[in-house]
Amino acid sequence: MTKARDWDSIDIIAGLRKKGTTLAAVSREAGLKSDSLYNAIFRPWPKGEFLIADALGIHPSVIWPSRYFKRGVLVDRKARIRK
Repeated sequence: MTKARDWDSIDIIAGLRKKGTTLAAVSREAGLKSDSLYNAIFRPWPKGEFLIADALGIHPSVIWPSRYFKRGVLVDRKARIRK
């Protein structure tokens, strides 16, 4: 069995462009600074991960399996998002 790998940052950005948007646009739509979501690409940040994944129409565990699966079990990271 092969272990799923996290997407490269270029793949995330390309996926957003294919959807007709950019990382900066998704950031602004969420009320964040234009460059805020870049942090989620390189560092764990559940809120940012869900914003990016929603824009791509997938669950964040598809993009970042290393952040969402521990010992093969899906981790509920949405509970870590501050309201």
